[in-house]
Amino acid sequence: MPKRLRLTRRFPVALTNDAYRSLARFAGETGLSQDEALTFLFEHFGSVTDRDNLAHRLRLFKAGLEDRKA
Repeated sequence: MPKRLRLTRRFPVALTNDAYRSLARFAGETGLSQDEALTFLFEHFGSVTDRDNLAHRLRLFKAGLEDRKA
């Protein structure tokens, strides 16, 4: 029997415009709500990311983070 989807945790989250548009596009393409799309991505994070690519993209993101905050 599949687990029931219960969205029990809520947390305030801030996204860049690009991140929000990506989330909205992904949710729309998959027929999920944005809450459901985030739940799917985080529950299956290890299987939907490429480990090598993730490490590389994270390094790039961190390198430019301080400039983006200014």
